[in-house]
Amino acid sequence: MNGPEIHLTFAPELHVFVPAWRRGGPTAVATDGSSTLGHVVESLGVPLTEAGQLLVDGRPVATSHIPAAGESVEVRAVVRPQRVPGAPLRFLLDVHLGTLARRMRLLGVDAAYESEDIGDAALAALSAKEQRVMLSRDRGLLRRREIWAGAYIYSDRTEDQLRDVLERFAPALAPWTRCTACNGPLGAADKDSVEDRLEQGTQRTYDVFAQCTACGRVYWRGAHHARLAAIVDEAMREFGGAAG
Repeated sequence: MNGPEIHLTFAPELHVFVPAWRRGGPTAVATDGSSTLGHVVESLGVPLTEAGQLLVDGRPVATSHIPAAGESVEVRAVVRPQRVPGAPLRFLLDVHLGTLARRMRLLGVDAAYESEDIGDAALAALSAKEQRVMLSRDRGLLRRREIWAGAYIYSDRTEDQLRDVLERFAPALAPWTRCTACNGPLGAADKDSVEDRLEQGTQRTYDVFAQCTACGRVYWRGAHHARLAAIVDEAMREFGGAAG
């Protein structure tokens, strides 16, 4: 670009997206005179899902603002907790975030997940159709205009991913109410009604069961319960009040 030159400053939270030489303070950017500020910010590597308020010479502007020569632009980070208007808060995760999806479901958060790579276009369309917040580490996917809302997942560690999502969006937590396999709601199940789905050892050892009303999967407090309960207790202490 060789049009009007502007100067951009990025919030520290956004430094992961920009080259090192743009992290120290205002840096010059030559624009084409017709592209929006949102386009300029994204062209420099920052998905708009991660950009908060945009300030031009100290005043807030929309992403549709056309930069003029000499303007000083400050790109702030998203304010947390982030509010997503217009729909019940629910999520859609891409193929690489299956473990995170299961953790979110464990906490009762509505988290749809595609176990196969259906492509960015289909994911974006599903986000829009079902009004779900798209969670991904794919910056290209998050730049698609048709997504309902989106968020970049910064870490590759599931524990950090979960904490980031809970801190950023503050979803209501209702542990042990969703199927970790399909995201459907769980209901109490009589032992006799699920007996044909249980191994003999499980039948002898356990008496309290839950069953997914969508896929029929049966749950009980088995060998992995202590590990899962620790995840739930930590999340509830930090983000959801006292664990029940």
